[in-house]
Amino acid sequence: MTESESKHDKPLAGWRVLVPRGGPWGDGVAASLRSQGAVPVVAPLINFGPTTDQAALDAALEQLAAGEFDWLTVTSATTVDVLFAHRAVVPKKTKIAAVGETTAAALQAAGYEVTLVPEQDNSAEGMAAQLIALESKPRRILALRSEIAKPVLSKSLVKAGHRVSSVVAYRTVGVPVTDRIRRDVDSGRINAILITSGSVAQQVREQFPEIPDETLLAAIGPRTAKDARKAGLSIQVVADKQTVDALIEAVSHFTLPHAADEFAP
Repeated sequence: MTESESKHDKPLAGWRVLVPRGGPWGDGVAASLRSQGAVPVVAPLINFGPTTDQAALDAALEQLAAGEFDWLTVTSATTVDVLFAHRAVVPKKTKIAAVGETTAAALQAAGYEVTLVPEQDNSAEGMAAQLIALESKPRRILALRSEIAKPVLSKSLVKAGHRVSSVVAYRTVGVPVTDRIRRDVDSGRINAILITSGSVAQQVREQFPEIPDETLLAAIGPRTAKDARKAGLSIQVVADKQTVDALIEAVSHFTLPHAADEFAP
């Protein structure tokens, strides 16, 4: 294999890329990055804190396992972490709706089957619209959400005649990175940081106040890019689709900063 063929196969050779979430999802992203030649640095920036109403969550997950819901709606990859941590059982007859490809991938990595992902609008509104179009009869739906999420999905579904149990599954909490990771970001040793949600963007802003200009900040879609810019981050790459593959593909079109410097006039 020639050097040019090798570079074509491994477009991210030499890159060190920060993956901001752990768990099955983080493992999957790390594997995708390695296949492109990059060195993934898995540094979870957010995790879930327990809900303030654990009894309500436990009761909802028991009802879910007993087959009392027609649908389960999942609006973030963090909700998947909660399901995984609780070893939640989703019966075959209960369909799962995921808000976007990132959440769907996290569900699949944790062993859950996804029935519906919005085709266009990867938001609570988009998911509600597609579910309402799909289900003309009233259905029993479990909507798991974060403490800070507005109950947009539940309100839309209830208005359409569905019976919805809206349950807070977790609180989002920041996870402080190690001193070594912070040094690697500050020094530019990390070449790219993947921004996969508004919560991640917030933590990147708070934990890495001195990100070098040449470090590539890559957002998983227009909505996340908007949230990241609102948080004060300078986003250079926006994936056209809300998938990890699209995000990695977008980053792979860039040249490593130090390589670019070598040829600078």
